[in-house]
Amino acid sequence: MTTVASASAVPSDTAVSVPVWAWALLAFAVFALYFVSQENGALLSAPAAQMLHELTHDARHALGVPCH
Repeated sequence: MTTVASASAVPSDTAVSVPVWAWALLAFAVFALYFVSQENGALLSAPAAQMLHELTHDARHALGVPCH
């Protein structure tokens, strides 16, 4: 016979500890996603932005972001 634990057996106020490296990885991922999808010269000079655009051109389209 199988027993099922009731929902009240699980404490609802337990804190979840997120390691510092996970927050750093999340920040890096958001920053990288910005560069791949949106950077068109807001942070970089025109020649550098054009080079970044060409470098990430196919990744933009693979993510469904229009760039033209």
